[in-house]
Amino acid sequence: MKTETTTTDAADAAERFASRAADEGHIDVAYATVDSPIGRLLAAVTRQGLARLGFGQESHDTILEDLSRRISPRVVEAPGRVDDVRRQLDEYFAGSRQRFTLPLDWALMQGFARKVLQRTNEIPYGEVRTYRQVAELAGNDRASRATGNALGSNPIPIIVPCHRVIRTGGGLGGYGGGLEIKQLLLDLESGH
Repeated sequence: MKTETTTTDAADAAERFASRAADEGHIDVAYATVDSPIGRLLAAVTRQGLARLGFGQESHDTILEDLSRRISPRVVEAPGRVDDVRRQLDEYFAGSRQRFTLPLDWALMQGFARKVLQRTNEIPYGEVRTYRQVAELAGNDRASRATGNALGSNPIPIIVPCHRVIRTGGGLGGYGGGLEIKQLLLDLESGH
């Protein structure tokens, strides 16, 4: 019984800390885990919007260290700050949301990669584009390989729908969450 009380006390203390840090403006990056049909995701938001969505097979510690290094060391677990992300993902996986309306923080993307991901974010639900088409939309029709690299390092998968980009011949190509998840997302969007 003592272990349960200690665990509950620690969770309550962490929640009080996060709440006070938020009230006093000391959180630059708030994060929480989000359960989904494709596994546990890590969502991280800044004042600008969603900055990172990590798949379950990615080390959450590594993601948090990267956020601390690249955005701010003031990274705090604050589940309430990711409630809108959680809700919209739940609706997407339930088939009732076709467009995410979350504000996005593009800070982790630079240069051509940012252009690629911004164009990818415009691909409608249930549709696909090829790597070459996305490269053209981003301003360089000969940069299919660079487009693939940008998509492979997408810090906000699912929301920025890199799963909607396929090879010219119709093959899936690659996907940071694995090809099984890419196919699952495409099937979800096509109604299969």
